Amino acid sequence: MSPTLVLWDVDRTLLYVGETDRAVYRMAFARVVGRPAVRLPERGTGRTMPLAVRELLRANDVPQEEVDVLAEELVALLPELLAERTEELRITGQMMPGAREALAAVHSAEDLVPTVVTGNLQGSAEIKLRAFGLADFVDLSIGGYASDDSHRPALVAVAQQRAASKHGGAFHRDTTVIIGDSLEDVRTGLEGGASVIAVASGTTPAQSLVDAGADRVLPDLQDPSAVLQAIAELTSS
Repeated sequence: MSPTLVLWDVDRTLLYVGETDRAVYRMAFARVVGRPAVRLPERGTGRTMPLAVRELLRANDVPQEEVDVLAEELVALLPELLAERTEELRITGQMMPGAREALAAVHSAEDLVPTVVTGNLQGSAEIKLRAFGLADFVDLSIGGYASDDSHRPALVAVAQQRAASKHGGAFHRDTTVIIGDSLEDVRTGLEGGASVIAVASGTTPAQSLVDAGADRVLPDLQDPSAVLQAIAELTSS
């Protein structure tokens, strides 16, 4: 039986960092631009950090001709500033209900290869997962990150190629499942080449996830057997 690649989203699927991400955006903007940010990126959209940074710059009236250069500087700062707030992550953030148990169940299954596909930069994703003790449940070396490509659906192929290089064979839509909470996670799977298990643990209602085209919708991750069953149903030939 061919292994299945399981691509976990991070924010609002596995964990929630509260205001820490937004504080990091504020700090990075002030350091790079030299003044406070008045407007911040919209919450819970699932867009990649590089795109959120460009939105941040434009929303705060940075001239268009300066956006690309300043965005690169700002993006480079984000993991460093987040690392400085690791303790804050642990204190003010929270693990989503059932996340550890669901991760452990997928990690323990012999025919499943768990990693992440996330709008976070690789450094930021690793910091968050380690802060909550979740990093050992996924193979971070084969994930797809916003530092690989700002277009989130492209990250599915990045992870598939990395997994194939490490495990042999090839991963495609029939052997790849993404688990996430947002409409962007659904789009990532549909356009990127993966079945989608949506979890209504974020800001998007379950019906909206269904309407967007998710293959399965779970209320949360508190039933690991339901997660495993959904993966099996979507990847059985």
